[in-house]
Formats: sequence, C-alpha cells, structure tokens
Amino acid sequence: MLAVPSPAPWPPGQALPRYSVRELNAAIGALIERGFAPRFLLEATVSRPQLKKGHLWMTLVDEQASISAVVWASQRQKLSLQPADGDGVVVVGKINFWASRASLCVQVLDLRPSLSSVMRRFEQVRGALIGEGLFDEERKRPLPHAPQRIALLTSVPSSALADMLRTAAERWPATAVLLVPIPVQGGVEARICAALRSLYGRVAREGIEAIVLARGGGSREDLAVFDGEDLARLLAESPVPLVSGIGHEDDTTIADLVADYRAATPTAALVALLPERQSVLASLLQTRRQLGQLIRWHLQGQRQQVGRLEERLQQLHPRQLLQQRRQTLRQTQALLRALSPEQVLRRGFSLIRSAEGELLRSVGAVRPGSQVMLEWADGRAVAEVREIGPKPSADQPRS
Repeated sequence: MLAVPSPAPWPPGQALPRYSVRELNAAIGALIERGFAPRFLLEATVSRPQLKKGHLWMTLVDEQASISAVVWASQRQKLSLQPADGDGVVVVGKINFWASRASLCVQVLDLRPSLSSVMRRFEQVRGALIGEGLFDEERKRPLPHAPQRIALLTSVPSSALADMLRTAAERWPATAVLLVPIPVQGGVEARICAALRSLYGRVAREGIEAIVLARGGGSREDLAVFDGEDLARLLAESPVPLVSGIGHEDDTTIADLVADYRAATPTAALVALLPERQSVLASLLQTRRQLGQLIRWHLQGQRQQVGRLEERLQQLHPRQLLQQRRQTLRQTQALLRALSPEQVLRRGFSLIRSAEGELLRSVGAVRPGSQVMLEWADGRAVAEVREIGPKPSADQPRS
C-alpha cells in the first residue's frame, strides 16, 4: 500500500489565522485593492466578445495568459470602438473582484485599438484603394498662390487650431479662413464625412480655393479615424486642392496619401498654403527698385531721343532753313564770282571777240586780215589779224 504522509503539525506556540469563507474572500479583495492602481492600461487581444443583457463580455488574451473583461452597458454606449474578435486593443480598466464567489475580471472603462491593429487596418485600406489610383501623383493638384479664402477643418478649440490661426495671420492676413469644426478622434468618420459633404456644396458659392484637414499631435492610434476608406474616397472628390496636416512628421495616414499636399504638421499646412508676407514684401521692394531703374533708363533714352528730335526740328525750322539757303546762295555766289569771266580778266587774261561780238574760242575761227576785238577787265581794243600759226611748244621760246 502507498503510505500517505500525515499532515505537518501546527507550529508549536503559534496560532494560525482563522477565516470564514466570506472573511477570506474579503481579505483577498482588500489585498487586490491595495496592490493595484485604481486605473491601469492593459494591452491585449479581444477573444469571443458577446453581449449579455446589454453588457459586453470578452476575454483578453496574449501569448501566455487570459483574463475575463466586461464593459457595462452604461459605458459601452460611450466607447468609440466596438471591438471584434481578434482585434488588438489598449484597455483603460480597473480590477473588479466579487467577494461572494472569489472571482475577478477587468472592468473596461475605455477601449482603443492597439498600434498593431491600427497599422493592419491602414495596410488593408491602402491595399484596397491603391488600385483605384487615389494615391497617384498625376492626380495631385498644385496649391493656389495667395488664396483669398480657405476652409479649415479641425477640432475646436485646440492648440493646433490656435497655432494655425496665428500662422495664417502672421504669414498672409489677406486670406480669409472659414473654420469648420469636426471631431478628430474615435469613431467619428461618418461625422467628418458629413462635414466635408456640406462644405463641398459651399465651395463655389463662397469662393473657397483650398481645404485644410488638420489634427494636432497624438499617438498613431489616435489618428486611426483618418485611415477610413469612406473618408479617403470623399477626400479624393474635393473640388479644390486639399492639404492634410495630421499628427506629427512621422505619422502617415490614408488621408495624407489621398491629399493633394501632405504637410508634416497642422502649422506646416498653413505654411505650405500661404505665402510669407515679409518675403513677398522684400520681393516687391526688389521689383520696385528694378522697375525704378528701368524707368530711369527708359526716361534717359527718351530724353536723348527728344533732344535729337529737338535738334532736328531746329535744323528744319524755317529760319534755320532760310539761313542755310542764304549760306548756300552766298557760297554759290562766291563760286560764281570766282568762276566768272570778270574774275579771269582781273587776273590778267583777256577775251577775243569777232567784229560782231561773238566769243572766239579757237584760232580756226579767225582769218588773216580780219578784225577782232580784245577785251580786258578795264577796257577793250580793236585789232587786225595779220598771221595765223600753231601754238608754240612748251620748250619753244615765245617771240
């Protein structure tokens, strides 16, 4: 037979604590209450969620353990996420211990998708939409330059909104900002889509030239609402260029991929969309200086041209033309006087004319015995031709 060891005797002189079942369970409950914070975060995967009398019961599991959890009906209506089997979640909870039966579970106060769950959904939506061309660079539109009016969709109030409005006022106060309040966290995709549809109907009527969809920083799980498939398709239908400024620089959502321009932060979205007035002012001053120089050069050229025209007009003035004509006449008169026979005669030459007064230009025009008239500057004489002969050569002495 197998020997059964006898129970160890109680320690001598030491009394063991004695409990009733109720007292023992109450002591365990007190110990648990002291050992846990009133609230804690728990990362887990949802298993077998089911509704019972309005309460949501589920098992939270990881690779090595599991624990029961419950969302009371009053709290379930406030949750932004209704978990499904296999969803990764981050639970805000506390321990519930029922002393009457020594059982415990996690009471869920809030429930959010875990990062792994968010990224898995991101990839699923991205894969579903990429074939539709919603992310193609060819469909991205350029942003308007210095738009007169833009629409800003974000939560109100928020620090992101304050930063964006300050940036808009500092950079380009001439742009009017139409503020469209939207919720930006939790299961609010339908509400954001409704706000967008309403805004699209006002774009042409109110002269809106661009739309900014913005949300301040937060965890990637907080940005999961911008990964919605319905929201992505609606953003792609925007009648004007759309700028996204969601989260931090390292965060990328489906909305960022669809937008015409993805800014790293909400403030960066306004920086991308609005010109910087100081830079524009400096550029305008530079242009003004250049235009001033061009105008001065042009005026200088025009003055020179006007001067040449004035000089030309002076030259064409009747008095000037008359003076020029007089000068020309004087010159012509001087030339004529220089070439006139009288001037030749004054230099010692003479003219020979026939008896009839005809100028004799050649020796062949006279005959021996004929009379000729010799004319000098100071008088004339009549002579008779006795002999006619050839002109002597240059080396032949004259008689």
